[in-house]
Amino acid sequence: QTEKKGKMSELGEGEEQVGSYAIYFAEGETLAKQKEFKKAVESFTKALEFQPEDKPCLVARSKCYLLLGDATTALQDAEASLKEDKNYHRGLLQKAEALYATGDFEYSLVFFHRGHKIRPDLHEFTLGIEKCQEAINNSIGTPDACTLEKVGDLSYFHQQDIMNKKKAMKLQKPALKAAAAQMKAKVERKPVASEKTVKELLGELYADKEYLEKLLKDPGLATKQKDRSIQETVESALTYLDQRTEFWRQQKPMYARKREKEMKRYKPSPTRFITISKSRGNGPDQVKLVMKTLEEIDAALQGGDAEGSLAQAEKALQMVLASNDRELPNKAEFVSSLHACIGNAQLELGNSEAAIQNFHEDLKITQECNLGIAKSRALDNLARVYTVLGDFEKAIPFLQEKVTMATTPDENSWLFHELGRCHLELGNYDQAKAHGEKSMTAAQEGGDLAWQLNACVLVGQAEAKLGDIPAAVMSFTKALELAEILKDEPSQEAIKKALQDFSSPAAVQVVQEDSKGH
Repeated sequence: QTEKKGKMSELGEGEEQVGSYAIYFAEGETLAKQKEFKKAVESFTKALEFQPEDKPCLVARSKCYLLLGDATTALQDAEASLKEDKNYHRGLLQKAEALYATGDFEYSLVFFHRGHKIRPDLHEFTLGIEKCQEAINNSIGTPDACTLEKVGDLSYFHQQDIMNKKKAMKLQKPALKAAAAQMKAKVERKPVASEKTVKELLGELYADKEYLEKLLKDPGLATKQKDRSIQETVESALTYLDQRTEFWRQQKPMYARKREKEMKRYKPSPTRFITISKSRGNGPDQVKLVMKTLEEIDAALQGGDAEGSLAQAEKALQMVLASNDRELPNKAEFVSSLHACIGNAQLELGNSEAAIQNFHEDLKITQECNLGIAKSRALDNLARVYTVLGDFEKAIPFLQEKVTMATTPDENSWLFHELGRCHLELGNYDQAKAHGEKSMTAAQEGGDLAWQLNACVLVGQAEAKLGDIPAAVMSFTKALELAEILKDEPSQEAIKKALQDFSSPAAVQVVQEDSKGH
């Protein structure tokens, strides 16, 4: 009888534990849906007290930490969910997302790929792979064909085509990893970039940052205990903004953001169309509808919903094509913009042929209607897609035409750099060097040290391929000086080793063989 009571007691306790776990887990899910992420974390933590190794709960809490901006703790929970089952797809997805949030794009890409192999039907893995590839390309530029495997650390500058070469998945990019580590280890607030750059990166949040900095300088803030608590909150908020600024700077550098801003300007101006169509019946309403739709299409793509963006853009294109000039003045500009939107969505989904077709249609319309800014967008899109596909010969003419439309030194610096990279891939080392030097001139004119560093490396690689070792050494020495000014320690270390390797017999042999072949 006593033994029976004991078993019943144990059974009751087990049921109570399961019941308590279910209650707290359900509560956490409800709070998360209501965007009460701090409270949701507390509920998931209580649930884990009853079932410490529950995988769905660990993943759910990890998501909340990530949404609260605590990527490090989110990563710990994601790793814990994989402790017993390394192939748990939700855990792999969450770990990849957490790594992406810390700025470790390459390692994140590895886990997105791992999850995609297990669950290829889940669209989240496909989107994750694409956004990692985009972030890596934004950070390190386009592929580079300077193959100096025998030279060792010169591979630091060797960027292969991520989408077409499996080897790229194994490459280590110390500059990015070190930058991410610096971001994690940051304790004291230090300027992460110039104020102009920070303003561009933060956007509307920059006004909040300015207000918090003024508040922090208030001499009466730390006089009382309550005020000290406010001061700590302000410092915490500023540190968070600094971390986000650094992350966004890695994920999408300023030259990529300049192109994005340009893309936004490609959308037709509603003010101009409304003025034109004031006396034309229902024109303004139709224009407003299309403008709103364009914004929704762009927001969907930026939010990772490429399929939704594509469906909406195709539907909008049918609507615009069915409209007449009275209903929709400057109809061609809208058609052009929608073809660009469809192309970008198709590219995100991996449908490169469909993307190219829409980008060409966009270019055709802009040429026929003499739409300058939109034409620049179309050229940029076509050059980008051909570069990603490794078809550098086709990319070059579009980049060359876009150079003739460039208006700022910043734009010229990355355009000449892209042209130089394409020529380097094709083995046109003289052209690669010439464009690298033009990129350097433009970067110096714009005062952009980072692009000067990139240009120096490009010129040095071309000179090495041409067999001009003394000139290559000079270019890499200049690159080292720039890296020291930028306080880019990983780059400094890699360049120093590269300079040492130039004197090795293996390096000399490789360069001689390349120069003879050329």
